[in-house]
Amino acid sequence: MTSTPPLPIPDFRTPLSVAPMIDWTDRHFRFFLRRITRRSRLYTEMITSAALKYGDKARHLDFDAAEHPIALQLGGSDPQELAEAARMGADWGYDEINLNVGCPSDRVQSGKFGACLMAEPELVARCVEAMARAVPLPVTVKHRLAIDEMDEEETVFRFVSIVREAGCQRFIVHARKAWLKGLSPKENRDVPPLRYELVHALKDRFPDLDLSLNGGIRSLDEAAAHLPHLDGVMIGRLAYEDPWSFAEADRRFFGDAYAPESRAAVVQAMLPYIERRMGEGVPLKAITRHMLTLFKGQPGGRAWRRYLSEVAHRPGAGPEVVDAALRMTEPSSLAA
Repeated sequence: MTSTPPLPIPDFRTPLSVAPMIDWTDRHFRFFLRRITRRSRLYTEMITSAALKYGDKARHLDFDAAEHPIALQLGGSDPQELAEAARMGADWGYDEINLNVGCPSDRVQSGKFGACLMAEPELVARCVEAMARAVPLPVTVKHRLAIDEMDEEETVFRFVSIVREAGCQRFIVHARKAWLKGLSPKENRDVPPLRYELVHALKDRFPDLDLSLNGGIRSLDEAAAHLPHLDGVMIGRLAYEDPWSFAEADRRFFGDAYAPESRAAVVQAMLPYIERRMGEGVPLKAITRHMLTLFKGQPGGRAWRRYLSEVAHRPGAGPEVVDAALRMTEPSSLAA
């Protein structure tokens, strides 16, 4: 491997982003969240380089222009295959190509990508170098601290040191190790202890890098507390469990005055999208499943969620179902 010049850090700031989450951050969820925050960086679900090479490219890569800024997250360990996949992402219009070195699932391990690559930083560096040569976009890496019995501090410092030499300028660090033996993917999101101090120490060691922290952040206040030490914070489950929590994200993290008028306004803004996508054959429930928690903790929130859950999957269900669910959140409906 030869050293390549550092990749340019994007000209738009990324102090806040939403984590790639398998089965969650599909194009419908991303479009929905864009009705709440215009500036937070969004990531696709992890898409394997093999899926793009052999599968339906449009199904995996299509997105709405409103989703920008958006990053394509890839999984794989073959440098040339990843370079081809990254080139597809650039041609499709993505703003960033991200390599997954953090997923601990058995399926990912069997394919020799994801978190198991923490043990092979030289291979990751070759992958990054090949991708960087293939596209004019930032090529970034999302990774863990370590895996299994590996020492967290020693592993993550060595990993970042080696991969940065391949040209990677942005690292997103899930501040836990992953136990590939003995813990499920779900347990790996909660059981290993968080080590935020190691991510802060990485920034101290490599001040030239753009470093974001991921893992366990449950509010915008918690995210903001890390920004004096780091360049960004990536939030996962909170965005899905309570999407309205991002209503103040643009103002607080980007200096953008935009904020959605209300939850009801977000729903109204989704209706043309729902009608358009349903016209293309997308079932209503594929979209509304991402909207169930919009009214979390609000009067009528349970009725909204229950009605969509029970009715949106029925044959013939359309935008009128969402309208009906929205009326259940209105004061007059609650009074009745």
